[in-house]
Amino acid sequence: MKENQTVVTEFILLGFPLGPRIQMVLFGLFSLLYASTLLGNGVILGLILLDPRLHTPMYLFLSHLAFVDIAYTCSTVPQVLVNLLNPAKPISYAGCMTQTFFFLTFAHTECLLLVVMSYDRYVAICHPLRYSVIMSWRVQKVLAIASWACGSLLALVHVGLLLKLPFCGPHEINHFFCELLSVLKLACADIWLNQAVILAAAVFILVGPLCLVLVSYSRILAAILRIQSQEGRRKAFSTCSSHLCVVGLFFGSAIVTYMAPKSHHPEEQQKILFLFYSFFNPLLNPLIYSLRNAEVKGALRRLLCKESSSQLV
Repeated sequence: MKENQTVVTEFILLGFPLGPRIQMVLFGLFSLLYASTLLGNGVILGLILLDPRLHTPMYLFLSHLAFVDIAYTCSTVPQVLVNLLNPAKPISYAGCMTQTFFFLTFAHTECLLLVVMSYDRYVAICHPLRYSVIMSWRVQKVLAIASWACGSLLALVHVGLLLKLPFCGPHEINHFFCELLSVLKLACADIWLNQAVILAAAVFILVGPLCLVLVSYSRILAAILRIQSQEGRRKAFSTCSSHLCVVGLFFGSAIVTYMAPKSHHPEEQQKILFLFYSFFNPLLNPLIYSLRNAEVKGALRRLLCKESSSQLV
């Protein structure tokens, strides 16, 4: 049997089986969303780097989130656009494994960063007098580095187990990028260990962090209700509700994908859910976390005024 097996050296990403006209419409729409995501997160990164008033723990973590969203989008969306223009173009085995690694790294890191940001808001609202002590520069660096390190190591475990599996055909991945579950379906070996690790990782990286986020925001909600000022209460509610919307979209779609029972059409369900990961979440994050923020708006106005005044001179 092994002598007759052909080792797969490249894969075909099936994407969405649609007509050429619809594919061109999707190409235009996805290109617009892609450009908007890069622009929105790029503006946030630039403002945080250029404005000293934004050099605080909250905006440090926000800059990491913006960078993750840019990198995360760049790891999947270009492949989607290429497939829409040329559906038959294959992706090499090495390229597929690399894409899987980077996608998992950025997805895991974003999960952990959302937890860190919720903890930061909890300390800021519930312990404002001790905020600068608790969220010291050293603590900020440790939390940021730990988020990246855990995300990368967990992705390395998944890809390491994936590389040990033989792929002997078919070579068609029913997805628009090399997503872990879709690639595993093509392995011609027992994948129970991979599935067990995925489930354990989902509990560690999704359920655990989601519980921590909910605990943080429940404490925040209790603190907000004790605020005497109606304006202060309204502002805090607005900020927290926006953050919870982002958390709900991100964690909800991920939990449905990796932990919920599969439907009769799991591949199509996964494709739709991953559109939230690839397009909508990275686009919504700068809008919800930053551009609705008064400090970020002020930094943007100061930068634009500075640019206009320099042009006049």
